[in-house]
Amino acid sequence: MIAILAINLAAIMAVLLILWRMAVAIRDVSFIDAVWAYGMVGLALATAVQVGLPRGEAGWACLALTMIWGLRLGTHLLLRWQRLGRDPRYEAIVGGAMQARGWSFATAALVMVFGLQGPLLWLASLPAQVGIIADPGGPMADSGWFGVAVALFGIGFETLADVQLEAFRKDPANKGRVLDSGLWRYTRHPNYFGDAVSWWGIWIVASSAGAGWWTIAAPIFLTWTLTRWSGRPILEKSLKASRPGYADYVARTSGFFPWPPKAP
Repeated sequence: MIAILAINLAAIMAVLLILWRMAVAIRDVSFIDAVWAYGMVGLALATAVQVGLPRGEAGWACLALTMIWGLRLGTHLLLRWQRLGRDPRYEAIVGGAMQARGWSFATAALVMVFGLQGPLLWLASLPAQVGIIADPGGPMADSGWFGVAVALFGIGFETLADVQLEAFRKDPANKGRVLDSGLWRYTRHPNYFGDAVSWWGIWIVASSAGAGWWTIAAPIFLTWTLTRWSGRPILEKSLKASRPGYADYVARTSGFFPWPPKAP
């Protein structure tokens, strides 16, 4: 297991170094979010190849769920980047490092984005990797099927949230407005919530296959980064500055877990 995980880490770092050079050439790192999703698919596939394909239902479930989640999200994010261009979050991260430390764009992009994302991506996808490696073969336990249901719910929730947001953005009448209907009425970040739930489900599947409890660090980290680090905090800071009604939306709407909005 250690050898496979080490090979996977080295491979994803090599890929990210190549993509870093591409980002420097176009002076934009915003496609890294799509790389995050595709990278998890790549790590799951690389693991499956190294073990000679999953031996049982749980291993196949880890691989299939990761592919469904990652290919859908990665394609969505790649198309969004092509349509909308630079992501203000990454502009702030890279620009802030350049200004505060006097770094070049290349150095800031490497240290703050690509060099950092490799180990974190590898960490976040540990349930899929270890679940495929540890799978003993044969039918999946009932707890594994419960994990499949949780992951599919998360994928569906996130997908619906993205569809609702895209439809909202396409209507010119909504320019400058805040989306507060559909799933977005109950949580300010239904896409982040669905993302986290998906990987908690995959972790449950991996655990049913014999993955150690230490792999719980992965969904904990992913949930933390979505809610406390690079997800919600940076995005909401930007939205509060650009959307006049966003502060009121924040006051009445749950920040992560879906919940009925507060009365005005």
